[in-house]
Amino acid sequence: MNGSAGENKSSGSERRKESTVATTPAWAYITLVLLAVVTYVTVPTPFQPHGEPTINHVFFYGWLTAISTGFGVLPFLFFPDVASYWVGISNAVAAGMMIAASYSLFVEGCTYADPHDNSEISTELRTAAGAVLGLVFILVTKRFLDEYEDLKVGGLGGADARKALLIFFVMTVHSFAEGVGIGVSFGGVHGSQLGTFISASLAAHNVPEGLAIAVVLLPRGMSTLAAAVWAVATSLPQPIMAVPAYMFVHHFIPVLPVGLGFAGGAMAWVAFFELLMEAIEDTDVLTTGAIAGCSLVSMMLVQSAIDDEART
Repeated sequence: MNGSAGENKSSGSERRKESTVATTPAWAYITLVLLAVVTYVTVPTPFQPHGEPTINHVFFYGWLTAISTGFGVLPFLFFPDVASYWVGISNAVAAGMMIAASYSLFVEGCTYADPHDNSEISTELRTAAGAVLGLVFILVTKRFLDEYEDLKVGGLGGADARKALLIFFVMTVHSFAEGVGIGVSFGGVHGSQLGTFISASLAAHNVPEGLAIAVVLLPRGMSTLAAAVWAVATSLPQPIMAVPAYMFVHHFIPVLPVGLGFAGGAMAWVAFFELLMEAIEDTDVLTTGAIAGCSLVSMMLVQSAIDDEART
């Protein structure tokens, strides 16, 4: 009896190991080529905006922030095979990063100040309302995805596919608010300088966010290139939203705290109730808490350093 159980456990481990050996699908190569083409075609002239920035500048700088998200998968080029225990560690790392990002979004929303913000509702209340909407959104999304047990996404199936889509939705929603932030920053008298700094800051922020996406997708059997494409896809709302936000800056400013709170609320829920719970299952409470705590502190320090550099 014990021998049979041992054989079953061994065979299960072998199946899991085999499932993590991923091949890169054709669509990933095609998408990579398309991303390269768009990058080349949209390069503005001159590259650095002088005076009033053009729509081409606003889009391209937002596009670069999106592309930078894909660089988060680079560490996995050197560590492609991940055992079950390290999947839990990866989830703890991702959770810590997402909790830090959620905190930053809440702080940014509550302390947001702009002379063109003519809303009579406080930024704190708008951020809180957005957070509640974000929680409702993620709960509805999760309930919807749970109804599709045979769901397949990018080579993943079942629970792994649902987890991937949940992370994808959360990070994509988060990017909408960042895209608006890019567009708004390019407006005003000093828009060229401020927009460039904000875009560079967000590009640096997006690299660890891409890492957070990668540590969720790669251990579940997605290839490195496919994970990079998915990471970039989550940030595509940044250039898409930057242009209309720049063109109609006065209309977007009052709702920006709501968007920041929305993204923060959705991200916090996934970090606490999805990634941390799964990390505990694969490791233990103490290990998960320690790793997530270190990840959170590291992410906060990185964000603080980037913000300080952008202000100097």
